Amino acid sequence: MTSWKDPEIAGVRALLAARQPGPGAPTPTVAERRAAMDAAGEIGALPTGCFHEPATLGGVKCERVVPHGAAPGRMLLYLHGGAYTAGSPRSHRPLVARLADVAHTVAVAADYRMGPEHRFPAAVEDAVAVYRALLDGGTEPGQLIVAGDSAGGGLALALALALKAEGLPQPAGFFVISPWADLTQSGASYRTKADTDPMITKAGLDTHAMAYLGGLDAHDPLASPVFGDFEGVAPILIQTGSEEALLSDSITMADVLAHARVEVRLEVWPEMIHVFHAWGGGLQAARRAIKLAGAWMDEKFAG
Repeated sequence: MTSWKDPEIAGVRALLAARQPGPGAPTPTVAERRAAMDAAGEIGALPTGCFHEPATLGGVKCERVVPHGAAPGRMLLYLHGGAYTAGSPRSHRPLVARLADVAHTVAVAADYRMGPEHRFPAAVEDAVAVYRALLDGGTEPGQLIVAGDSAGGGLALALALALKAEGLPQPAGFFVISPWADLTQSGASYRTKADTDPMITKAGLDTHAMAYLGGLDAHDPLASPVFGDFEGVAPILIQTGSEEALLSDSITMADVLAHARVEVRLEVWPEMIHVFHAWGGGLQAARRAIKLAGAWMDEKFAG
């Protein structure tokens, strides 16, 4: 049995283990997963002085998050995780608020369409629509950063490809957390981290990929950005945990970006799990990662 040097991540693991359904328990429905994720987001604390409000951009429902001290003109477009079948601005509100706070920017979290009701590429179309609406509303590309976690991280990378294909200007940068960038689940870490990832399984992701793709090809770069041509896209920061099944997605993605001559920074955080940033309330490593990401975004905005 693996022992963990960081007592805080050991505590997070114990909490996750306590939440696991018992043997023979039915698999949660899509509706139940969505409700549970939203409920978790609702109870999370926001930075002091931060407020949120509904918004619609490009015909897509969104949530605008405004921290105290946001610099004029800056914008963070956030794309939530949830395996393309769950998650919302509500579920990710605390994380979005913390990121916006450290980057001194207003954030817009997109409530993009998901499977199984809306199959690929609906999510990509919505991300492009929101991005275009931000530009049309006066946001300068150099003052805009796109971020996302898990499926939302993969969607952010897909958005980079879609912007390139449509001839739209690239943002100042992309920040992705534990991105799900290969819907074929072909990386080695799905096997090597199967015993240490307390959240993600290959079988589970296979099911979610089928629900999102609706029978379409998982090798399409807008579904699995690891197969895309990223030459000419904006700088990218990737943060991931060493103990997650999706580790290979981040490593492969960094390799693809480096070969495309994209400025890329890959951070693999020892002992950390999938989207460990979401545990910022009790995990110092999460707070450090968020602070470093904020500094990176500050630098890209200034550039």
